[in-house]
Amino acid sequence: MKKGKQIILAFSGGLDTSFSIPYLQEQGFEVITVTVETGGYTKEELKAIAEKSKKFGAIKHIQVDGMNSMFNSVVEYIIKTNGLYQGSYPNMCTDRYIIAEEVLKVAHKLKVNHVAHGSSAMGNDQVRFDVALMTLDPNITIHSPIKEMGGNRQKEMEFLKEKGFEVPNLHKKYSVNQNVLGITYSGSEIDELKEPDESMFIWTKPTATKPIYITIKFDKGVPCALDGVKMSGETILQKLNKLIGQYGYGRGYYTGDCVIGIKGHIVFEAPGVLALITAHKALEQLVLTKPQQTIGAELGQHLTDLFYTGKFFEPVVANLKSFFDAEQSVVSGEVKLKVQPNQVLPVAISSPFTLIKPDIASYAQSSSWSAVEADGFIKLYGLQGKIAAVVHATKKE
Repeated sequence: MKKGKQIILAFSGGLDTSFSIPYLQEQGFEVITVTVETGGYTKEELKAIAEKSKKFGAIKHIQVDGMNSMFNSVVEYIIKTNGLYQGSYPNMCTDRYIIAEEVLKVAHKLKVNHVAHGSSAMGNDQVRFDVALMTLDPNITIHSPIKEMGGNRQKEMEFLKEKGFEVPNLHKKYSVNQNVLGITYSGSEIDELKEPDESMFIWTKPTATKPIYITIKFDKGVPCALDGVKMSGETILQKLNKLIGQYGYGRGYYTGDCVIGIKGHIVFEAPGVLALITAHKALEQLVLTKPQQTIGAELGQHLTDLFYTGKFFEPVVANLKSFFDAEQSVVSGEVKLKVQPNQVLPVAISSPFTLIKPDIASYAQSSSWSAVEADGFIKLYGLQGKIAAVVHATKKE
């Protein structure tokens, strides 16, 4: 093996990235592994990943905390836009962009010109990683060992055994991915569009039945306090995942259009972000005008699509984020959620920017205009429809 040529490998510790270490060594690289924590690992798991990196031959292992970046760059805008891809999926895949960004930062710091990841080119993540990396640094050289091997996990295990590594039976019934946004599942009967085993689920196990109330405070569209206690948005999200998941809320079954032109089917758990979107949407309805909500929903869908389809670092994303930062300047206040089995309801809302003004009007109860003014408005408002009805009746005659 040649010495001196280094490569940065995004490392999760699974079969694919473990295989990638000796594979890249055969290509003449000294491998430096980087694990980016976006809310999917325990401390024990992170320690085990570091040990595995050393075991498989990496010359150095680096752990990066990507939680704050994940929330500020991604989650904040999923909440601000009520962003569900194709109306269902809360874009849990977006941690790939944070991983790519942090891996590239390490490469630049260490002056390494090669980076690698464990995507197979048989799904969306290859596109997300590669487009992100080439956009952030057009001069970086990207390596995809799993793609080069054809994505054959049996061959990967055989390769590792030939190299003298002990390879346990890593086959699991489901493929599981987790970050602060939630957990996604695929494989086995899920791929066959069938219901998975109930035992599969981690967060949304319906163990609580007595309804509870929780209050979420928003500042400019971003959650900033839970039940009166100020805390970071990522901390609120983590607490809600566990608290609301106990009521069985937040489970989703989703079939959607992939980046690569096929349909994909997954099952997911995202109790925290779905509850935050419910609360945020209720607050928006109180403080935003109808055009703000209508145009915001359309632009939000564009941003959601860009997040999903690998265009996270496309310049227009920054333009759209600027729009939502401005639009959300009045989306501040508190929302009380009633949490009960399989349901979250926004039962009380308050905001200094409320557009409900009793001194002007109270819906179906009182108003600041007269009956004559109402008659005049109705006459003009319906005039075009009335004219069309008269014209069409005349033509028929």
